[in-house]
Amino acid sequence: MTREHLPGILAMAAIVVASNILVQFLFGQWLTWGAFTYPLAFLVTDLMNRLYGPGPARQVVLAGFVVGVFCSLVGTQIMGEFGPLVTFRIAIGSGLAFLTAQLLDVAIFDRLREGNWWKAPLASTLIGSSVDTALFFTIAFSGSLSFIEPENDVSWAGEVLPMLGMGPEAPLWVSLAFADWLVKLALALVALIPFRMIVSRAVGDTTTA
Repeated sequence: MTREHLPGILAMAAIVVASNILVQFLFGQWLTWGAFTYPLAFLVTDLMNRLYGPGPARQVVLAGFVVGVFCSLVGTQIMGEFGPLVTFRIAIGSGLAFLTAQLLDVAIFDRLREGNWWKAPLASTLIGSSVDTALFFTIAFSGSLSFIEPENDVSWAGEVLPMLGMGPEAPLWVSLAFADWLVKLALALVALIPFRMIVSRAVGDTTTA
């Protein structure tokens, strides 16, 4: 790690900490405020990958993972109305989803870096975000994985309801995952704007960034 990589590491750490805090607060019925901050992690990873290469990008991912594990450990010790703010399943799901999705993002971006400027960040973020959502919500809330933490009752997440209140019936956790995924897809498109601007300014070449 060099000094020029420090801004990326600090940005990733800040996003992870903020997301772990904001996930405690609801935004409407299907989302938390953390859904709007967490996807920025993919922007940071992609910027590091474009500017410095896959090695430094992985270092930033690992730094974010360590911070996330620390936040989860702290959360397991803080008791809320219904028990610990962070359960073991949520901690496992969050850590595995983050690490898997971010490293996949790095690999896909690196594979596509020689194409049109938008292909690598868009494809890597879309695929990484989809994997992240699927892993986290399945591990954290699926009834089929209740053996991970038998004492943690997640039956509320299995309640069958119309998806997002108006679609076909599905377990509540599926609706939560779908809403989260839609936000990530939207932010993946929006993030192309700051990605382009930051990379162009950093390399001083708006035609080949």
